[in-house]
Amino acid sequence: MKLSKLLTTAAFALGLATGAMAQDKLKVGFVYVGPVGDGGWTYEHDKGRQAVEAEFGDKVETVFVESVPEGPDAERVMTQMALDGAKLIFTTSFGFMDPTINVAAKFPDVKFEHATGYKRADNVSTYSARFYEGRAIQGHIAGKMTESNIVGYIGSYPIPEVIRGINSAFIHARKVNPDVQFKIVWAYTWFDPAKEADAAKVLIEQGADVILQHTDSTAPLAAAAEAGNIIGFGQASDMSEYADGPRVSSIIDNWAPYYIARVKAVMDGTWTSTDTWDGIGPGMVGIGEITDKVPADVKAEALALKDAIAKGDYHPFTGPLNKQDGSVWLADGEVADDGTLLGMDFYVEGIEGTIPN
Repeated sequence: MKLSKLLTTAAFALGLATGAMAQDKLKVGFVYVGPVGDGGWTYEHDKGRQAVEAEFGDKVETVFVESVPEGPDAERVMTQMALDGAKLIFTTSFGFMDPTINVAAKFPDVKFEHATGYKRADNVSTYSARFYEGRAIQGHIAGKMTESNIVGYIGSYPIPEVIRGINSAFIHARKVNPDVQFKIVWAYTWFDPAKEADAAKVLIEQGADVILQHTDSTAPLAAAAEAGNIIGFGQASDMSEYADGPRVSSIIDNWAPYYIARVKAVMDGTWTSTDTWDGIGPGMVGIGEITDKVPADVKAEALALKDAIAKGDYHPFTGPLNKQDGSVWLADGEVADDGTLLGMDFYVEGIEGTIPN
């Protein structure tokens, strides 16, 4: 065999091998509603993406687009990811729900995972965390530590996920402090530091000495630090830069194990459309360090509550509980079903104000 023919055969074989290697590498996309540096929600999702890379090495290629508005832009971004070869796409905000379903219908061979939504398809799974479990612990601490008896709460959008959190925090604040009141400001954004800071300042001006948030930036904690004598909590991540200031604990979203498991399922051909809703017990919801600013007895109570929830010995929505209008919702000892929680559109008794449309 001539040398030139040998070289040609070797080059062809190398090309086949290279093509096979490229084909074996799974491309995974992530669509983010905020910037990866938000210090909260998107930051934690991106930590999950990095965990996928660390777990699978050169078997995967991950790509992401940050700060994608909820709406037509999201559909465009998802479409481009699929066209660029992504075979698994995580869409990480509630408002990406319909765009995910629309794009998935056009790419039946691509798997989609939508965070916090409820619409599924053969190639669309949904996943979320039981954040309300962490809110119960925050509410306990807030109720014990407030001196003004006014707790401020910054809501993003009036969707069931956020309403559940407000109710859970309020129930557990009231259990330890019957005089506590919640004041709620809706920011109508997931991530907008200026709006979030303004909301915190309004609540502080109204007498709140504890600030809770269901928005994604550290701006409310910054406003609390500036005001002084205000405590707050990390949202979605530890927000540890404020650990020596107003932040006394946090809810931490741990997406890494889920992302790794779902990528592996695509790789080994076992991926199916599922709905996942996990909390403290399975580790999807973490409770960050409770600092020494919290009295030792309150810290012990909060950790005991965490353990009871994790073990399944206690559910944050356990009766007797009434709706805001005084009508009975849960009888003594009755536990809320997931269907009601997933569609929650009402406040519990004792919360003032109305839920915006």
